[in-house]
Amino acid sequence: MVTRKASCRCGALSATCEGEPIRVSICHCFACQQRSGSPFGEQARFPADKVSISGNSAQWVRIGDGGGEIRYHFCPVCGSTVWYQGGPMSDAIAIPVGLFCDPSFPPPRHSVWEARKHPWLRIDAEVEHID
Repeated sequence: MVTRKASCRCGALSATCEGEPIRVSICHCFACQQRSGSPFGEQARFPADKVSISGNSAQWVRIGDGGGEIRYHFCPVCGSTVWYQGGPMSDAIAIPVGLFCDPSFPPPRHSVWEARKHPWLRIDAEVEHID
């Protein structure tokens, strides 16, 4: 079984994930754009019982566009969001893919909130496109 580790920039907060992600997606919603500081966020979701968290986190809660709570956990030292939970897959833990520092990480299969996608952005991967 494959094990992957994601961590914040300073290394104080990390998540160790067992097995393959159940979903890898690109999200163009404004919240993901703000969280990532880029035109989209990319996250991998894992079953909650397959993720082990190490280190202390601060938490911020927001109401998602779908009306549900999303709880973001970030490093109180460097500010990196390491994991979040809530939204349409509330039984899974989402982790920003960039925190794995692994160019061979499985590619996204879904591109969501495309109505908010920047018009110059082209996605060459084979993904399901969802507005």
